[in-house]
Amino acid sequence: MTLDVLTGGPTHPLHSMSIAGIGVVSGYGWGRESLWRGLMGGKPAARLYPGYGHGRDQHAWVGLIPDGGDPAHGAGLFGRAVWAAAAEAIADARERGWRREGRVVGLVHAFTLGDVADWRDFYRRDGGHRRSRDYLRMLPSTPISVVMQEFGFHGPAMNVSAACSSGNAALLTARMWRDAGLVDDALCITTDLSATPDMLEHFVGLGAAIADADPFTACRPFQEATLGFTMAEASVALLLTDAAELPYARLLGGAMTNDAFHVVSVDPRHTQIIACVQRALADAGIDAADVAYYNAHGTGTQQCDAAEREVLRTVFDDRTAVAALKPLTGHCQGACAAVEVAAIALSYERGTVASAPIVASAHPRLLDGPTPLRAGPTLKLSMGMGGNNAAVVLAPA
Repeated sequence: MTLDVLTGGPTHPLHSMSIAGIGVVSGYGWGRESLWRGLMGGKPAARLYPGYGHGRDQHAWVGLIPDGGDPAHGAGLFGRAVWAAAAEAIADARERGWRREGRVVGLVHAFTLGDVADWRDFYRRDGGHRRSRDYLRMLPSTPISVVMQEFGFHGPAMNVSAACSSGNAALLTARMWRDAGLVDDALCITTDLSATPDMLEHFVGLGAAIADADPFTACRPFQEATLGFTMAEASVALLLTDAAELPYARLLGGAMTNDAFHVVSVDPRHTQIIACVQRALADAGIDAADVAYYNAHGTGTQQCDAAEREVLRTVFDDRTAVAALKPLTGHCQGACAAVEVAAIALSYERGTVASAPIVASAHPRLLDGPTPLRAGPTLKLSMGMGGNNAAVVLAPA
């Protein structure tokens, strides 16, 4: 039996997984250092792209992944991004002392719609006809199968989807696998490349996304005059293990709930969102007063703002510092939670908490740009369409 360095008591072996490797492809570029430089620089990843809007003659603010990656890992950007994030996280974990000899490694891949652009071209450009080998690359099972083969992982491998809470859901799925004895370690990858003109049009129509205003004008979570989010893309990989010498962060616990209210709208009573946060804290074995940071879902929509302000008031008595990243990273849909978890883990290592700058009258606990880190856990909440709520609790390693 080992002892917890914070409490002196025995550790719970089922709650001993840590983030030991990080790989990121985002609107800021390829690699986790591109993400970190972007967050510290305080400039949004989004820029104006042509070809959006009716008639496709308009420009829109979107945070697209720039072209890159190895064509050997996919003709489309989706497969290349999955591969690059996975390879970077695995290499990072190895440099931090992860040794996988004799260990069973599983892979959880979380996404919402998958390879949207390639499927669109499959039907519109190719009329539904391609070589079978090119068609197989588009299937959701293919990218994770390729990663499993390359790195010799033999644990379970599957795709999960919980809308915009998918990143947190992937982490909790991996932990459940560990608790059930199915794996020793797990690679969690979360990918969303759905910021196409077709997709953006509908999110704008739903009143959630803003295409014609710069990110700091549109997305102001916990601030006055917020309008909604800027759509973006990302693929993020996180290697979870208890067998690394220098991990970034510990996964203390988490929870998932569902509003069971509406396919899009948040339940205005906020009952299940609050319950999700409370259960996550209980699962992590800590009190709300112990939490140093609340990393917000922070889409900048009115519904999200109202729900999270209620969480802050009800659960945290408005005492916890609030970090919001989507004005910078954009809303990466299914990958948004993973982007923010990666930022939390990097913050622990580098002593600086990432958050967007304040541009309007704001909640008194909202951080104004990068801020020196103070000790304590972080609760990361994510909310997704279909009433999906997921929260994880992270702590410094």
